Amino acid sequence: MTGAVDRDEARLRVQIGEASAALLRLQGSSPAAATALVRLVQVIADEAARTPRFAHALASVLTAPGEAPSSAPAPRKAPAARRGTRAPGPFDPFAAFRDGGEAGLRAKLAPLDVEQLKDIVAEHAMDYDRLAMRWRTPKKLQDRIVERVKALTTKGDAFR
Repeated sequence: MTGAVDRDEARLRVQIGEASAALLRLQGSSPAAATALVRLVQVIADEAARTPRFAHALASVLTAPGEAPSSAPAPRKAPAARRGTRAPGPFDPFAAFRDGGEAGLRAKLAPLDVEQLKDIVAEHAMDYDRLAMRWRTPKKLQDRIVERVKALTTKGDAFR
């Protein structure tokens, strides 16, 4: 498997070099466009590296019709003795909200125990005030998940 990972990394490095050369050529004729493209790619790449859900959505959107999605990236090596690592949540709350609305999301959250709810909160970075991971009541955690999912799903609706 290491050989395949090395080949993929080498291929990516070549593609980055080619993209860099293309941007440098564009810089000669249109500096503003080159700068804007570099900034756009940086923002997208940073967000995809930070948010696995965004990276997956980006990969699925950029895959051509009829083309198999690229293989999943090699898992990162976890730092030694990292404390506080949680399991992935049992389901994607954003997909549940999209499919069934708030009622559907609450119905899927209802049977989960506190630890499973905390897994969802941790996976989707919903503990913005560092309080939710201390809570021990399922109702409070369910409310936090619903609140964050609704807020993030409707973010930007004023501009649509």
